[in-house]
Amino acid sequence: MTDVLKKIMVVTGTRAEFGLLRPVMYAVHAQANCELRVVVAGSHLVQPAVTFREVKAEFGIADTIPMQTAGQVGRLADVESLGKGISRFGRSLEMNDPDCVVVLGDRIEAFAAASAASIGGYPVAHIHGGDRAEGVADEAMRHAMTKLAHIHFPATQTSAERIIKMGEDPARVHVVGSPAIDGLDEIPAMGDGAFGELGSPEVVALMHPIGREDKAEQAAMELVFKAFADKRVLVLHPNLDPGRRGIMNAIESAPIDVLVCPQLMRGQFIGLLKRVGAAGGQAGGALVGNSSAGLIEAAAIGCPSVDVGDRQSGRERCDGWTMHADEEVESIRRAFEAITDPGCARSAHPYGDGHSGEGIAAILGSVDWREPGLVRKHCAY
Repeated sequence: MTDVLKKIMVVTGTRAEFGLLRPVMYAVHAQANCELRVVVAGSHLVQPAVTFREVKAEFGIADTIPMQTAGQVGRLADVESLGKGISRFGRSLEMNDPDCVVVLGDRIEAFAAASAASIGGYPVAHIHGGDRAEGVADEAMRHAMTKLAHIHFPATQTSAERIIKMGEDPARVHVVGSPAIDGLDEIPAMGDGAFGELGSPEVVALMHPIGREDKAEQAAMELVFKAFADKRVLVLHPNLDPGRRGIMNAIESAPIDVLVCPQLMRGQFIGLLKRVGAAGGQAGGALVGNSSAGLIEAAAIGCPSVDVGDRQSGRERCDGWTMHADEEVESIRRAFEAITDPGCARSAHPYGDGHSGEGIAAILGSVDWREPGLVRKHCAY
């Protein structure tokens, strides 16, 4: 008798998160007993950056879930988007009837999918649960998703311990590392031509909003520009979270001559960081901002980073590869000088060995998703 394929629905809502999920998707697709079904939602579908095309080109798309409306931002707009997403995911679950729904992180797209699946009686697998990111207004969504999920794939042992302390069954918590690390060794440093077209930057600035008023987000971005008035700066656009307009205002009226790049594909972004951080910082450059990429990917490939503000407060980091700076010009400057010093002592990152996707796919393929009681959760203590 031939085993029935396990239908694994992987949900992606943003280009950045898709970059993390790609190795998981490829590994699931390679599993002989699994059928990959990719559903794109939210930010992938917002004009003008319709990044769902990148997903479709690689994997095909089982369904699309429109959520956000172009031009409508803010926390109350996110409430409406979340409601639309949960409702639409309900129909997608009925159509695809997956054995499991895989989500990552803490964004509203993933939360909508996890909510719909849990309420609808479908098992949920959550990647990167248990992390702390205290400066993000929506950190509670990550922990809420832990309680909605049935299988957990934390990136580190510390995150796994937090999940277990939340009452989750230790047997269903699998420390697999971060898929953000997978495949980084295969991406070459950016070549001279492409690097020159981006201004040969010493600083790659990437600031995301943390849910504050636009004026506060604008002021934070402006501080970064002031700190590097004497550097070649390449600035990338922020994500679509509330407060984006403030950061965009700062970028559009930058007081220094900066080169603006709306977005880079993941391979280009990693290649850029490898070039900026060549030889462990001896190139004199760094990633500056508040993206988790500074703490995870940058540290893994040898690119120094400056973590500005509180967005990543509480998240595990690598001493000597990333340094925190307050939202003050002098603090940002001092952190940059210290972290790009070739004599700075570097430590290893805690996010796995680069085979997270394979490990996750193997577990997804081995779980009996029809096991009685799997979706009827109980507190483990």
